[in-house]
Amino acid sequence: MKLLEQIGLTALRRIDPEKAHGLALDALNLGLGPRGGAYTTARLQTTVAGLDLPNPIGLAAGFDKNATALDALAKSGFGFIEVGAATPRPQPGNPKPRLFRLTQDKAAINRFGFNNDGMDEIADRLSRRPQGPIVGLNLGANKDSADKAVDFATVLTRCGAFVDFATVNVSSPNTEKLRDLQGRAALSALLAGVMEARAALAQPIPIFLKIAPDLTGDELAEVAEVANASGIAAIIATNTTLDRDGLHGPHKSESGGLSGQPLFEKSTRVLAQLSTLTDLPIIGVGGVGSAEQAYQKIRAGGSAVQLYTALVYGGISMVDDIARGLDELLARDGFANVADAVGSGRSDWL
Repeated sequence: MKLLEQIGLTALRRIDPEKAHGLALDALNLGLGPRGGAYTTARLQTTVAGLDLPNPIGLAAGFDKNATALDALAKSGFGFIEVGAATPRPQPGNPKPRLFRLTQDKAAINRFGFNNDGMDEIADRLSRRPQGPIVGLNLGANKDSADKAVDFATVLTRCGAFVDFATVNVSSPNTEKLRDLQGRAALSALLAGVMEARAALAQPIPIFLKIAPDLTGDELAEVAEVANASGIAAIIATNTTLDRDGLHGPHKSESGGLSGQPLFEKSTRVLAQLSTLTDLPIIGVGGVGSAEQAYQKIRAGGSAVQLYTALVYGGISMVDDIARGLDELLARDGFANVADAVGSGRSDWL
C-alpha cells in the first residue's frame, strides 16, 4: 500500500462509514486511484460464462451502486466489475445509520436496503461506460413492489443492452421477503421471467444468480437443481450472512448483512459444496482480502472471485497485489492457467 493511500484510508476510517464510502468514490473519480488497468498473464487470463477476463479478480456489487465510477474502476486492476443493485424505481433504502465497521474483525455490517438512483439513471450511465472492461449489473427489487420477481426482469429489459452480464440478487438480507425467492417454486418462476427478458434482448447476455451463505444443505441442493434447469450461466456464492458468531466491538450485534473476513470460511464451504451440485461456473465471494484467500476460493471450486469489504481495510491498490500474488501461487504449484486450479482443493472444504 502506498503511503498516500494509507493516509487516506486512516482519515476515511475516522468518519461515518457511509460518508467515507462516498468520498472514496469521489477520490477515484478525481484520479486518485490506480490507472494501470488489470494485471494479466497467460496464467491469469480465463473465460467464465463466455466472458473473457484478463484476471479472475472482480469487484462485487455494492461498491459502485449507481455506476458513477466506471471509468476510474476500469483502471483499478479488476478483471471484471459488477455495479448495482439497480431497482426499477429510485429508492432511498433503509434509515441511516446503516453501515458499520467492525475494524477488529476486518468486517462490515450493512442494512442499506437497495438504495439506488433507479434503473433509468443507471442505464444512462451504463450507456456511456468505457469499452473494454467486463461490466455487469446486479438486479434488485423495490422494497414496496407488489411483485418483486417481475422487478428483476424489468431492470434487465431496461439495462441489459449496456452490460456484459446481469446478476439476479435474491440473497440480500435487507429487503423484506427477498430471500424467500430462493425457494424452489419462487426461484424457478423468477428465473423463467428473467430468462424470457434476456431472450428478448438484441444481444442476450449471461445471467448469474447470487445466493446467500445461510442456506441449509437441502436448500442449497434445491437452489442448484433450479439453477441447473434454468439456463443461467453462473452462480455467485455468496452474499452477506446473518451469522454473528465470534464478532468483536460495539457494532457486532447490528442488524443487516455481515461481510468481510468472518465470512471467508462459511462462504468458501458453501462454494465447495455447491460445486459438487452443479457444473455451472461459480464466482466465489466473501472474505477475499489476499492472494492466498483468492487462491483458496478458486481451489475450492470458484472460477473467479469478487471482493469489496477488503477494500475498506486494504485500499484499492490491493487488487493489483492480489492479481500478482495469485499469479505467483499458480506458478508455484505448477498450474499453466487459473482454470486448471479450479476445484483442485475442494476436498479441503467439504
